[in-house]
Amino acid sequence: METIAILTGGDSAEQSISLQSAETVLKYLDKNKYIGYIVTLKNNKYTVKDIELNIEDFSFVLANTKIIFDKIFIALHGPPAENGLIQNYFDEINIPYTSCDANISAITFNKYKCNNKLKKYGFKTANSVLINSDNNETKNNIQNNINLPFFVKPNQCGSSYGISKVEHKNEFNDAIHLAQKYDTDIIIEESLNGVEVSCGVFKNDKEIIPLPITEIVSHNDFFDYEAKYLGKSDEITPARITKDIYSRVQNITKDIYSKMNLSGFCRIDYIIQKDIPYVIEINTIPGLSENSIMPKQLAYANIKLKDFFTLCLNNIN
Repeated sequence: METIAILTGGDSAEQSISLQSAETVLKYLDKNKYIGYIVTLKNNKYTVKDIELNIEDFSFVLANTKIIFDKIFIALHGPPAENGLIQNYFDEINIPYTSCDANISAITFNKYKCNNKLKKYGFKTANSVLINSDNNETKNNIQNNINLPFFVKPNQCGSSYGISKVEHKNEFNDAIHLAQKYDTDIIIEESLNGVEVSCGVFKNDKEIIPLPITEIVSHNDFFDYEAKYLGKSDEITPARITKDIYSRVQNITKDIYSKMNLSGFCRIDYIIQKDIPYVIEINTIPGLSENSIMPKQLAYANIKLKDFFTLCLNNIN
């Protein structure tokens, strides 16, 4: 029996989603192979049922017994896991984990850097401009480079927090102020028109396996927080796209996984505009609540969550 820490919590806006994912992992963890504990990170402290962990070796004492973890299942969305900050700590204390390493996570969580790297590999992404303290782009420059409508996004934040779609010039300031609540770096990104889809992907031994593709139909103007988590969207698996495009998206997903040196399980989101898939985002720690996209894709592929979580833990490098 291996002892597994299911890491969740965090202090970001994605904390509540992380808690749901962790509960799903604990529920479906194979009890014949693993003993699972939910470890919550909050205010820089790790706890298991209010028992604080020793950060020197990530252990805790329960009923006079020291509990040491064999592996960590990362179910913490947003910082400090999805941006790679926490992985260095686990590397230092030699506990393996289910996610990309620190360097890859840092790149994929930074939307602007990730888009630029994807472009270098030949993948299609939306045109974008970055605004930060070192890059004082004026409104005129932005509107000359990126046509209306466009999206204003925090550069490093997930779950669609702080995102606005700007359709008129007088909406721009409010959109910037909203995004700045979540990050000092703001990305201005062209609005693509087309079908939004998402493809989960994981590695089984040496084989990269794409999952069935989900089509996302938002009831709102775009796939925002309400659409993602409050039921204001239709998530249709398999996506209603042609066989050719379906196959192309799965192949692109495998190619991105390989070239970006991803690991563990990920989900890659696209907009298909004029039959061309544009990469919107790489999620290195996708949501795992039973209503999340990736568990639905696994269900359609007839892969049980219990088996999938075992595979994830077995495939840790």
